[in-house]
Amino acid sequence: MSSIPSDVECVELLIEAGCKRRVIIHCCTVNAVAEEMVSRIRGADHRLVTAGALLHDIGRSVDHSIMHAYIGSQIVQAHGLPKEIVDIVRKHTGAGLDEQDVEELGLPPADYMPRTLEEKIVAHADNMVSDNRVVKHDHSSDKLRNKGAERGADRIDALHAELSELYGEDLDVIPDRIGQYPDLPLARRFDLV
Repeated sequence: MSSIPSDVECVELLIEAGCKRRVIIHCCTVNAVAEEMVSRIRGADHRLVTAGALLHDIGRSVDHSIMHAYIGSQIVQAHGLPKEIVDIVRKHTGAGLDEQDVEELGLPPADYMPRTLEEKIVAHADNMVSDNRVVKHDHSSDKLRNKGAERGADRIDALHAELSELYGEDLDVIPDRIGQYPDLPLARRFDLV
């Protein structure tokens, strides 16, 4: 599969990889947030954002630590998916991990900082979903601050400001706009909700 998979193909990949129902529902919820962002942010590749949002946590089929992003990138690469999706999956944690984070966390050397618009949208959509509930961005930045990870929290706040400007208003309106528990037709299609 060398092209961008459809939303149905992405969920099939999650199931095939062994992702639990809860992880798939989380991925569908992140996709709902990402779709709302893309509806008003010009220049983003909608199909790429959808595939990246749905597949971002495929590594949780193997591991639930911070390593899941790297493992997930290897899984999607092994399926022959485009490099852009591999990169979105590897770079989706928080607002990215800098070299110091990578070393401290013992991750394999690689670039973990979202740089493209699509990478940033998926990473931040994930920041705005806690389990399967859509939340304001400070849920994630406050969680990092409480763990003493100030740099990571500051990156989330900066990414939020950058994408809010492109969206045309504060992205923290999204939980009210689509609901804390948005309708997930794709999850329903697979009898997950």
